[in-house]
Amino acid sequence: MKTREDIRNIAIIAHVDHGKTTLVNELLKQSDTLDEHINLEDRAMDTNPIERERGITILSKVTAVDYKDHKINILDTPGHADFGGEVERIMRMVDGVLLVVDAFEGTMPQTRFVLKKAMEQHLTPIVVINKIDRPGARPAEVVDEVLELFIELGADEDQLDFPVVYTSAVNGTSSMDPEVDTQTHTMDPVFDTILDTIPAPVDNSDEPLQFQVAMLDYNDYVGRIGIGRVFRGKIKIGDSVSVLKLDGTAKNYRVTKLFGFFGLKRIEVNEAKAGDLIAVSGMEDIFVGETVTPTDQQDRLPVLRIDAPTLQMTFAVNNSPFAGREGKFVTARKLEDRLKAQLRTDVSLRVDDTDLPGAWVVSGRGELHLSILVEELRREGFELMLSRPEVIYREIDGKLSEPFESVQIDTPDEYVGSVIDSMAQRKGDMQNMESVGNGQTRMIFLAPSRGLIGYSTEFLSQTGGYGIMNHSYEKYMPIIRNWTPGRRTGALVSINQGPATTYSLQSVEDRGELFIDAGVEVYEGMIVGQSSREQDIAVNVTKGKNLTNTRASGKDHAAAIRTPRNLTLEESIEFLNSDEYCEVTPESVRLRKKILGTNERRKSDKQKKMADKK
Repeated sequence: MKTREDIRNIAIIAHVDHGKTTLVNELLKQSDTLDEHINLEDRAMDTNPIERERGITILSKVTAVDYKDHKINILDTPGHADFGGEVERIMRMVDGVLLVVDAFEGTMPQTRFVLKKAMEQHLTPIVVINKIDRPGARPAEVVDEVLELFIELGADEDQLDFPVVYTSAVNGTSSMDPEVDTQTHTMDPVFDTILDTIPAPVDNSDEPLQFQVAMLDYNDYVGRIGIGRVFRGKIKIGDSVSVLKLDGTAKNYRVTKLFGFFGLKRIEVNEAKAGDLIAVSGMEDIFVGETVTPTDQQDRLPVLRIDAPTLQMTFAVNNSPFAGREGKFVTARKLEDRLKAQLRTDVSLRVDDTDLPGAWVVSGRGELHLSILVEELRREGFELMLSRPEVIYREIDGKLSEPFESVQIDTPDEYVGSVIDSMAQRKGDMQNMESVGNGQTRMIFLAPSRGLIGYSTEFLSQTGGYGIMNHSYEKYMPIIRNWTPGRRTGALVSINQGPATTYSLQSVEDRGELFIDAGVEVYEGMIVGQSSREQDIAVNVTKGKNLTNTRASGKDHAAAIRTPRNLTLEESIEFLNSDEYCEVTPESVRLRKKILGTNERRKSDKQKKMADKK
C-alpha cells in the first residue's frame, strides 16, 4: 500500500494543565517552521483571551511544522471533559496521538477520557512524560500507571508497545531517558519518535475524493469554514463537488478557497490530496460530519458522532430594575442572534425556544462549557439572566436516566472524612480509595451530575483550599428518585432599592454571610448574602443611621463590617436555587429572585406550599 512518507498527522491529548499547549509551543519553536525573528509568546495556540487567562484550551487548533523535510500536522486538543466533543472528532483526522502526562500527578480523569477516545479509533500512541524536572516527579511510577490505564482500556499489543519520551516543555528540553540530568535543550527526541512511530497516511489520491469536516470556524468575510481531512482523492480550486448532508440530502458547490496550515497561519493552497488537513470555505451551510465528494461519485464516510449535551440553563433577556445600565446589547433579538451565531462553530451546543418571551434553553456539555459562553457574551457587551443549571434526562431502555460522572478527589488525609460525608449526601458511590503518600489520599466516586452542581465551592472550603477535584462524564444510569440536591440555606434578600449602608449591613451580617459591601446599589428582590437558616430572610440594607442631637453629640465607634464574599461568575451560577436568577452584565454579576416583589414572593410561596400539601 502506497503511503505519503512526507506527512504525519498527530493529535496532542492530555488532562487539563499537563502541558499540551506549552509542548506545542516548543515544537513550533524548535522545528524548521518559524522565521528566526519571530518571538513566539507562551501558549501561542491559545488565541482566545479566556483560554489565556484560565490556562485551558477550549477549542481544538491545527498547526503544522516542518522537520527534516517532513510536514507534521499537529492538533492541540482541549483537556477538559466539557469539550470532549472536540477531542472525539479530532481522533478521526489523525493517525496517532501524543499522550502528555504530568510526571508528578500521573494519570488523571481526563487522561483516561481522552485516551479512551484514541483507543476507540485504534490510533498509534506515543507517551510524553512532561514536567520531568518538577519537584516530586516520579516518572517510572507514572509510566506504570499509563501502562495500567492502557490495559484497562483494552489496548491491543501494538498500542501497549508505546515509546516514551521525557520532557520539560516549559524549559524546551527532552530526552529518551527518565533521568533529569539527561535532558537537553532540544525537541528532536519528540520529532524523531513521531517520524519513527506514527504511520504515514495512505496515498490513495488517484481515487475519487472523500473529504470530511471535523471542526468548524467562522469568518465574517468568507462565512463558515469547514476544517477536516482529505481521506481519499484530490480537491482543487474550481472543482464541482457535492456536500453529503447529515439528513441524507446532497448540495452541489464549486470549491472557491482552500487553506493549508503552516506554523500559526492558514495559507491559501490550490490543491490538496489524501492525507492533508485543510480548511474549505464557500460552502455556507457545511456542518461537522458531512462528506465532500465528486458530484458523480457520492460515497459517504461514516458520520462523526457528536456528544449530546448533558446540562442545560435558561438564558433570558435582563429585566431587572438595573437593565440597560451597563451593557450594549440588551434586546431579545440581539441575544437570540448571538446564541444562534454560536451554533455555527460550537457543535456540542443546543439552543431551543421556550414558552417565555425573550428566554431560551441552552444545552451544553457541562458547567464550564456554558459558563465560558456566558463570559464571552458579557465581554462582548451583552446583558442577560441565567437560571440554575439542570441535568438533561433521557429515556434509556424504558427507564428515565440521568448523567453520572467519575469524580477523582485528591485531599490531605485530615479532610477525608468530611469529603466522604459530603459526597454521600450527593449520592456519590465510592469506587476506590488509596493513600498516595505525603499525607494525601486519592478517592474515586461515581456520582450523579446534578449532585455535583455547586459542589466545587463547598469542596474547596471543606479542604481548606488544598483539595483537588476532577470529574468527567461517565454514563447515563437510572435516575435516583426522591432526592433533590441543592443549596441547604436560604438567601438574604433586599426589600428595597438604593445604595447599601455600613449601618444597615452591620445589623444584617449576623444573619448570614454578605455578598456586597457598603455603597453597592441594590434593588428589591436582589440577593445580598447567604442566610444562616434554611429559609430566605428579607433584609433592609439601605437604611441610614438616624442622628438625633443626643446621638450626634455622643461618641460613635468607627463602623466596620466583615469583608464580604465576592462571588465569581461560576460561584454565582453554582449558588442558584430554582427560584433565582443570576444577572450578568459587562460590569457586574448579581444574584436575584425570579419574583422581585417581597409581597408577591410571599404569596407565591404560600400558594406553592398549599399545592404541595394537596
